[in-house]
Amino acid sequence: MTTSVRGDQLARLLGRWHALPGRRRSPDYAALAGAVRGLLSDGRLALGVRLPAERELAEALAISRTTVSAAYRALRETGHLASRRGAGSWTTLPHGHRVASSGLWTPEDDLDMIDLGCAASAAPVEIVPAARAAADDLPRYLGSAGYHPTGLPELRAAVAEGYTARGVPTSPEQILITSGTQQALDLVLRLSVPVGAPVLVETPTYPNALAALAARRARISTHGLDIEGGWDGEMLLGALRQIKPRMTYVIPEFHNPTGHLMPTELRERLVATAHATGADLIVDESFVDLPLDDPSMPPPVAVFDRHSRVTSIGGMSKAYWGGLRIGWVRASAPLVQRLAAIRVGVDMASPVLEQLVAVHLLRISDEIVAARRAQLRFRRDTLVAALREQLPEWRLVVPRGGVTLWAELDGPISSALSRAAEDVGVRLAPGPRFGLDGTLERFLRLPFTLPADDLTEAVRRIASVRHDLDHATRPTWRTPVVIT
Repeated sequence: MTTSVRGDQLARLLGRWHALPGRRRSPDYAALAGAVRGLLSDGRLALGVRLPAERELAEALAISRTTVSAAYRALRETGHLASRRGAGSWTTLPHGHRVASSGLWTPEDDLDMIDLGCAASAAPVEIVPAARAAADDLPRYLGSAGYHPTGLPELRAAVAEGYTARGVPTSPEQILITSGTQQALDLVLRLSVPVGAPVLVETPTYPNALAALAARRARISTHGLDIEGGWDGEMLLGALRQIKPRMTYVIPEFHNPTGHLMPTELRERLVATAHATGADLIVDESFVDLPLDDPSMPPPVAVFDRHSRVTSIGGMSKAYWGGLRIGWVRASAPLVQRLAAIRVGVDMASPVLEQLVAVHLLRISDEIVAARRAQLRFRRDTLVAALREQLPEWRLVVPRGGVTLWAELDGPISSALSRAAEDVGVRLAPGPRFGLDGTLERFLRLPFTLPADDLTEAVRRIASVRHDLDHATRPTWRTPVVIT
């Protein structure tokens, strides 16, 4: 189903679009067309969206219809708009260009490379004693077959207690333990998203979520996040009502990659609108344990769920360690059983020993997570200071939590900059990896999970190649890398 944007909505997205005053002022129609192209390239305006009629947009912008007509004509000429008489005009890209996103790449071990493509921290010191304690517990399970498709009872209970403490009463029967958050997402999609079903996601978003949706051959529609404000509630809920997706995937806590935190009011309205439109919600809570400034948090999205529309997924990769492949699903007990039945056909169950390690880590979670927050806060501030000193023309919004910073560059150079940075030993995750169709070239995700000295050195190297980028030679092919 084609979505549409109203005149007042597009006017709000366009903001201060007018041509700058001066002797070489460009015509208003050219400035308007350029602003719409900017929204498309940034991913804030999705492809395939029907734009408002010329008269409606002219009234919303308080300009002449002639100006809007000329802007639409310019957009058609550059391939950013397709029109059909009597049916309207839709956003597109020149020559039908579409670049698929893939989240999974082959890793390349290089000790001299500063890897900013991976947004994950090294293991905490507590993991070794936890592993030893888990090994001591292991004999209790050796007399059984070792298959626990829903997870060890004690780990399910520990995860359920965490949800209850956050204000969402949860029983162990509502928890399914998985081999990481990615498997949790994959299982939910296998159960709930038929091939070709419509799905709504944010843009930018987590690349591996896009890869999982592509594997289901879902029809993906997007809602664009603003670098400063995050979600536009009216636009998001409007997209839900128009598309009526089978599933909507959101990251409300310290969104990956932007770091935004969804406000309480929008969480409540999102659940209500999903129920009204028949959509289910997958809520990715991977970063919920990592507020870095204000420890108070909005209530979980599941607090507002009265009709079993919300499935929450999370895990231990971000606050603890990615090498500990422990994730989970929180849903209704019947849905958990259905997910477990599907899971048997994938990998039977998660490793018992790793689950026991997770139990011991969760028992001292307050200590581990507090140390992780302090570490990430210092590294975030170091990264921000280095960027402001070395690349002051870049636009930054300091995230209040999570592990990533979403930077707006001084031009559509993200992919080219990433290629150039490899030559000086820095691996980057360019903006287009986090969206669809090759957009987001003016953005770059920068995690602050590495030691402070590495972050400072990485920014220095990036700055050294940025100033020569306009005169770069033809790029060579690169070995793909892991984007997490």
